[in-house]
Amino acid sequence: MTSSNLQDLFQAATTAPTEEIVTEEVVLVKEASIDNFIYKLVEFASYNYQLNIQAHMLHLNIEAPFFLAVHKFLKKQYEQHVEDFDTLAELVRSMDYLMPMCQKGLLGACKGFNNVKTYDAIPGLTTYIKNLEDGGYMGKDLVTLAREVECPDGENELAEIVNHMFKSAWMLKATLRNS
Repeated sequence: MTSSNLQDLFQAATTAPTEEIVTEEVVLVKEASIDNFIYKLVEFASYNYQLNIQAHMLHLNIEAPFFLAVHKFLKKQYEQHVEDFDTLAELVRSMDYLMPMCQKGLLGACKGFNNVKTYDAIPGLTTYIKNLEDGGYMGKDLVTLAREVECPDGENELAEIVNHMFKSAWMLKATLRNS
C-alpha cells in the first residue's frame, strides 16, 4: 500500500463501524515489482519479530548443562532480532509504504514460522536453528529481489541480516554437537 492509497483507506476507516476491520487483499505475482518487494519485506520483518520472541522465550526457559553460555548468547540474539526488525520496518517506511499497525497484523504477515513445542533444550534450540536458516534463505531471496527492483540500500541491509542468521545458526549447531 502506498501513501497515495492512505486517504482512501483512512476515509473508509472513518465511515466503517468500529467493530469492522478494514483489510487490503494482497495478490502476489511472480514479478520483480516494488509492491512485491515491500510485501516480502513486511513478511521478513514479521519473521524477525517472531524470532525475537522465540529467542527471548528460549533465553528465559532453557535448562541444560550449557545454560550460562546459551542464556547469554540468546540475549544477544533477541536484541539482534529486534534491531533487524527495526531495520526492515524502516526500509519499508523509507519507501513510503506502511507496516501493519498492530501485532495481529504483523503476525498475519508471516504464517510460515515454526514454533517451539517443548521445554527440552535441544529440540527447542533445534527448532530455533531451523528458523534461523529458513530466515536466512528467505533473506537471500529478498537480496535478489532488491537487486531486481534496483534497491541497493535494501540489498546491503538484507545481506547483513542474512549474515546474522546463518552465523548464529552455525554457532548454535557447534554448541549442540556432541551434547
